[in-house]
Order: sequence, then structure tokens, then C-alpha cells
Amino acid sequence: MKMFKQVLLLAGIVTAGMASAQDSQMNNMIKVGANVGLAVPADNVSAAVGVDVSYQNLITPGFGLGIATGYSHYFGKDNDGLNNNDVGVIPAAALIRIYPKQTGFYFGTDIGYGFLVGDEKVASNSTVDRPDGGFYIKPEIGYHNRDWNFFVQYQKVFTGDKGDIVGQDYNVGNIGVGFGYNIPLGK
Repeated sequence: MKMFKQVLLLAGIVTAGMASAQDSQMNNMIKVGANVGLAVPADNVSAAVGVDVSYQNLITPGFGLGIATGYSHYFGKDNDGLNNNDVGVIPAAALIRIYPKQTGFYFGTDIGYGFLVGDEKVASNSTVDRPDGGFYIKPEIGYHNRDWNFFVQYQKVFTGDKGDIVGQDYNVGNIGVGFGYNIPLGK
């Protein structure tokens, strides 16, 4: 319990310290962007491209909360005789961002559930069903100004062992880069 109180106190101090970091004229915004990445590990998919749409409210000038969704398309690849199918991810996630300064470095994450869409089978020459989704996380770190965000990300949908085929673990995850444009919604 003592550790919890210390973490809570530290979070309060950090939040209060960042209260003057962001421009208070732009509290609500829609973020629209795109990203590309390489699959890790790359058993059943090779690469991903995606679009992001989110709403963010700056709770304090240095701390934003919101909701995030979008679509990421993972390209299937052949692996030891398996013709793996493409798969899409549609996240339903909470958005958390921390902005230490008005312009510059930022970090955060999207966390929620990732719905998997596409062919019902993992591979076109397999009888193993594709999972429906799982726990979704997308941490990112990057550079921001009033209008743009440029970032490095890791995106992952955790499916457990659903979709695994002998000799191949099922994966929907990538490391990539992206950008977003901020559309202000007013004060």
C-alpha cells in the first residue's frame, strides 16, 4: 500500500509539473494519421500499413486522454508450406498521452481490444480458425508540435495460442513509424 501511495503522489507531482507544458488554447482535437511497420515476430505476417483516428482531450496541458480506433492491414506470408492469409485489426482503445513540453518529445499508448477481421482461416491451406481478437496495445514515442505528431510505435494484439499451427505461432504485431495531424475542435 505504501508503494501505491508513492506512485500516486509521484503521478500527481508529474501532472502538476506539466500543467504549463502545453498550449491551453487547443484542448480538444481529432487526430488523423497513418503508419507502416514490419511484423515481429514474422511467422505468419510480413508487414503492416494502417490509418489511425482518435479523439483527445487535454485534461491538463501536458496530459491527454481520449479514444482511438483505425484500421491496420497485415500482409500474410508463406511459411514452410502455409499460405497465410492477410488479417486486419480494428482497435477500440483508450488513448493516453504525456507531453512534457509544448513542442518536442512526447510518449503514450493506446490500450484496449483489437478486433481481427479478414479470412476465417489462418492460412488458405489450413483448417485452423483465425482468432476474433484480443488485448490491444500500441505504445509510441515521438515528436509533436501544434499540428503534427511523428512517432515510432509498437502495435500488438495478444491472442494467446489461438491461431497457432504446428511450427508457426500466430502473430499480429509490428514495429513501425507513423504520423498524425491534429484537427482542433475548439477550447
